[in-house]
Amino acid sequence: MDLSIVVPAFNEETSIADVLKEVLNLSFEGLEWEVVVVDDGSSDRTAEILHGFLDVKRLKIVTHEKNRGKGAALRSGIDGSSGGIVAFQDSDSEYDPGQLPALVREIQRGTDVVYGSRFLGQAQDMTFLFNFGNRFLSLCTSLIYRAQVSDMETGFKVFRRRVLDGLELKSLGFDIEPEITAKILKKGIKIKEVPIDYRARAKTHKKITLGDGVKALYTLIKYRF
Repeated sequence: MDLSIVVPAFNEETSIADVLKEVLNLSFEGLEWEVVVVDDGSSDRTAEILHGFLDVKRLKIVTHEKNRGKGAALRSGIDGSSGGIVAFQDSDSEYDPGQLPALVREIQRGTDVVYGSRFLGQAQDMTFLFNFGNRFLSLCTSLIYRAQVSDMETGFKVFRRRVLDGLELKSLGFDIEPEITAKILKKGIKIKEVPIDYRARAKTHKKITLGDGVKALYTLIKYRF
């Protein structure tokens, strides 16, 4: 298997079907690829909707009986995948799957890690606090690790598997994003950023909190020393 696209999902009944249809319609020329979706203990109709995709050979479904967090979902997806390239695709319709092939091509050209940056592209409908918080955490990442990272928290990330396998990830929640970035930068691995377009969903549907932002900063500092 050349490429695995990991899709974490928790209570995404309004978007998961459309996102999966878009992902499954993508084209990665010359690559054998799969989609691994992780239902992280959803309490809505997410599991029922995923059941309708069971006959799709390219798709694997991993199920958590209880909600364990985004980090746990990503880690289960990584463990359940087999591609030499691993990509993350959120399931909430904020990130257009059609932009994913461009990130994968950068890996094919020799890059080890590629992030899709919302702040190098067009980020729409972000609240002031969400925009500020993401930019602040990215600035902290750049300062703490002496690197240039414009969007540490992006949900669009692509890696060579050997890079992910060497990280020994531990986080269960949203702190998985700073943990991944911190460990990559500490190893001296360069992160290439590609501009992407992004449309934030309604504030009331956001699952990330101010507390997650504080934990992200703590995680960045913890793995630096």
